[in-house]
Parts: sequence; structure tokens; C-alpha cells
Amino acid sequence: MADFFRFPNEQWAQIAPLLPQDTHEMPQTDDLRVLSGIFYALKSGGRWGECPEHVYGPKKTLYN
Repeated sequence: MADFFRFPNEQWAQIAPLLPQDTHEMPQTDDLRVLSGIFYALKSGGRWGECPEHVYGPKKTLYN
């Protein structure tokens, strides 16, 4: 199995309240999935192309 990054529940409980809640009527993305994908890209040397879309979603969402 691949070594995918995901924030542990304890860490996510500390991070989640710091994220913006007002998205101006835009659909909310899964912040946990997106931030985990960003950290996965950083862990793999900053290569967005190595982020598996079935785990973290589209690469464009991660780098935007």
C-alpha cells in the first residue's frame, strides 16, 4: 500500500477551526483532503503530478 499522508484526528481538530467558513456561496471543498494532498506533494518534493487523484482529488484543486 502506498504511503498516503492524512492528518491525524487530533491535529485536524486543532487546524479545522482556523480555516475560513464563509465561502461566498461557493461549494465547499473537503479541506482535510485538500490540505493532506498539499502536504503529500511537499513530502514528495513538491511534484503535483505525483498526488494520486483518487485520494486527494484533482491536482488543480491542490495547487490553486
